Amino acid sequence: MAGGLAQTYRRFGEVDARRISPLYERVAVALSESPEALRAIETVPARRRHPTLILAALHHLVLSGQAPELAAAYAAGDGDAAAGAAIGALLHGIGSVVDIATRRRARADETGHHAVLYPAIAEAARRAGANAVGLIDVGCSAGFNLDVDRVDISYGNGQSLGDPSSAVRVPCSIVGGRRVPALPLPEVVARVGVDVDPLDVTDADDARWLRACLAPDQRERAARLEAELELAASAPPLLLRGDAVEVLPEAFAKVPSDALPVVTTTWALSSLSLQSRLRFLHRLDEAATGRAVAWVSAEGVGVAPSIPTFGDRHASGHSIIGLALFDQSALRAEAVGRCWSRGSMLAWLA
Repeated sequence: MAGGLAQTYRRFGEVDARRISPLYERVAVALSESPEALRAIETVPARRRHPTLILAALHHLVLSGQAPELAAAYAAGDGDAAAGAAIGALLHGIGSVVDIATRRRARADETGHHAVLYPAIAEAARRAGANAVGLIDVGCSAGFNLDVDRVDISYGNGQSLGDPSSAVRVPCSIVGGRRVPALPLPEVVARVGVDVDPLDVTDADDARWLRACLAPDQRERAARLEAELELAASAPPLLLRGDAVEVLPEAFAKVPSDALPVVTTTWALSSLSLQSRLRFLHRLDEAATGRAVAWVSAEGVGVAPSIPTFGDRHASGHSIIGLALFDQSALRAEAVGRCWSRGSMLAWLA
């Protein structure tokens, strides 16, 4: 078992972390070379031993003041010192690491999706003739997507959308020559997040966990996260805990009857089985028996049911931006663009 675990950590360091974090590259390789560290990691439940989760758990110890040597190495950007300190922190704090890894999920960088969502939500409202929208974000985690109208979005072609006075600034490169629609977003009258394990940004430990899921040397992304946390905490969304298929009816009930419910999913459906994705689609259709419902998605090619794919191949390195409008018995589903790198590059095609 240790041999396979060692290979996993070495590959993570030499391949995955190398692109984003020199510190994590060095730490992951050091863990792969330490029999004591690997034995400690093996005390974590098998499905919770992935480097992203264990490294986040160690970072959580740093942020909570429980690993001062590792904290100092991280602050200095000293990879060699961090490697030794990480092994020491793991061995001495394995109980805390096991507890964190057992009850927490690793969170990808969840900021910066707004540049993809804003034009698609505005287009959905235009097509439905809506003067107000209620946002329902599935797989919301901390609900950052629900602040789409409260951020400053700047596109590489000089366009800008959102609130220019916002402290949250979201850059996005434009691929191709087509401009994104310069439509204003209608008034947002409801913000509802749905997640199996939502994070409350007003809770200190939840906010600390979001910080811990970033590598300590990703300073630009950390600064953006701090701005997102402050913005979300200023007007926290309603968070509903549970399976999306089961909770969606409750979420729809939170949207006023004179507003268009807009469900958003950003890389949230790939963790569901095909059967669950089809049940999700059925829930949207059920909700549209009394009023129009929109669904805006950014998912891998072929992941979002009913959304065309432009004929693109699976695992092609980009995602499809989908827009579906349910109106009683009618469903109009369209692919409106492609995006890359979790929304940092966009090609609007509608």
